[in-house]
Amino acid sequence: MTAENELTVLQADNLSISFADEQQWHRVVNKVSFRVERGQVLGIVGESGSGKSVTSLAVMRLLPGKGCRIDEGNIIFTPNNKQALHLLRQSEKQMSRIRGGRIAMIFQEPMTSLNPVMRCGRQITESLHQHGGYSGKQAKEKVLELFSEVKLPNPERVFRAYPHQLSGGQKQRVMIAMALAGNPEVLIADEPTTALDVTVQKTILQLLKSLQQKYRMSLIFISHDLGVVSEIADSVIVMKAGEIVEQGSTKDIFNHPQHPYTQGLLACRPPLDSRPVVLPVVSAFTGGRSPDVELISNVGRSRTHKTLYSQPPLLRVENLSVEYKSQTGFFSRKKATAFKAVNQVNLEVYKGETLGLVGESGCGKTTLGRAILQLTPVSAGHIWFDGIEVNALSTNEMKNMRKRFQIIFQDPYSSLNPRITAGESILEPLIIHKMGSNSLMRRNKMLELFEQVGLQPDHHQRYPHQFSGGQRQRICIARALAVNPEFIICDESVSALDVSVQAQVLNLLNELKRSLNFTYIFISHDLSVVRYMSDRIAVMKSGEIIESGEADSLFNHPSQPYTHQLIEAIPGRGLNQIPPALRPD
Repeated sequence: MTAENELTVLQADNLSISFADEQQWHRVVNKVSFRVERGQVLGIVGESGSGKSVTSLAVMRLLPGKGCRIDEGNIIFTPNNKQALHLLRQSEKQMSRIRGGRIAMIFQEPMTSLNPVMRCGRQITESLHQHGGYSGKQAKEKVLELFSEVKLPNPERVFRAYPHQLSGGQKQRVMIAMALAGNPEVLIADEPTTALDVTVQKTILQLLKSLQQKYRMSLIFISHDLGVVSEIADSVIVMKAGEIVEQGSTKDIFNHPQHPYTQGLLACRPPLDSRPVVLPVVSAFTGGRSPDVELISNVGRSRTHKTLYSQPPLLRVENLSVEYKSQTGFFSRKKATAFKAVNQVNLEVYKGETLGLVGESGCGKTTLGRAILQLTPVSAGHIWFDGIEVNALSTNEMKNMRKRFQIIFQDPYSSLNPRITAGESILEPLIIHKMGSNSLMRRNKMLELFEQVGLQPDHHQRYPHQFSGGQRQRICIARALAVNPEFIICDESVSALDVSVQAQVLNLLNELKRSLNFTYIFISHDLSVVRYMSDRIAVMKSGEIIESGEADSLFNHPSQPYTHQLIEAIPGRGLNQIPPALRPD
């Protein structure tokens, strides 16, 4: 055995995988080769559909049997001081001993990965019975020990809890504890921090890194967020369309990217030290050419703000509160206040402005946005829109008012009806609000909206599942635009998108703002995105706005420790600079 092989715990050689549709087979992973060294962290980055997760599922032998095949290649696992194992040649019985024991995996979505009808503790004791031979009492003690190690508060409570009783970060820690239960030599983490708050994301990254170092595990960390990968990985491979286009040390990949695709992925992240008029997109780097970047000057931004804030506010929120109440007992009709999701909030938004609203999950951002649109009942306070008290309107008056403000929801998958076409989704609000004198005019408006958001008009007959995530979000934006609104709330509308698709959607929102003079409230937990998009930022914590101000001033000089904590948690802060090749002269 060579010295190189002694260091290698897992390697893939010329791995090729195909999926089948009704007509033919399609290659989704093409001749992928990589090595994972003992005690090292390998980052795998790329857009959705690049083959990252499929490659990791092949290592675990979890690819679906029907409609999927491995065309060629080897995956070799070399346990410590033991003979190398060709994973693709192992029987399912042999793989069941390796999987979850020697090689473990943390899946992207903990809510769907955990059994919703089984207590969290029992889900891990099952793994200990199978892979560790623990008795009932020993298994519980081990689980509580693991829960303490992954820094779960009150391990006894978590042991008895069902998944829905835990927060997103807590569920992800349960998944990490489950993966560690078999003392694996290789741990695969597939997008383990996607859609988590930046502060929770930071603690999960620190936890994974500390556990990896403590147990000398090898870690494969998969993500579409280059900032996150830069925080944890020793080496990186970049995948595009099923192939590795670049690989090397983290320092080399991020400081001196060679492939245009890698350069594009780095450039399309919103920078923290400047504000491009238009974010570069990956497609602009094809052919080895770098796009020109025009920056918004501080003088021009100040001039714009002087005009914005010289007018009366379009939206005014006064002492707004939203309370959620629960029953005091199962048979009791008496209600008791559970908590105040929004507490005495005061807010102003000016015509043509983008107000960023940031904070961790549970701080009340979404509830405030929904309350403004009267989608959530208000307990106290007043909402004034263009001089009209919104929460004093009758049902019919509110229906007419809804044409003036709209919302773009976080998840384009669940906010579109899967049973109707994309075109029908956009026609629906036109019909409800009686816009257009006949069906032909409404159809022409729908096709015009498709073009306006950068979609092909002839795709209006497709169903939501036939579009990518970014395209679905564009459909949601087109639906919001259908009734010619003046004011739009974007509720985490780019948080689950690839950085490249995110850049396209952010550019679209800014272009619509410039051309149609829209007013936005932009809700997000990603401060780099909020800072890029916003004129002003308001920071929420525990249902209250604790700080607000001009975006750059607040970002550079936060007055509250909580705001400073959010900013410090932004992953890959050193990467948030425009690459030297893109800086204007």
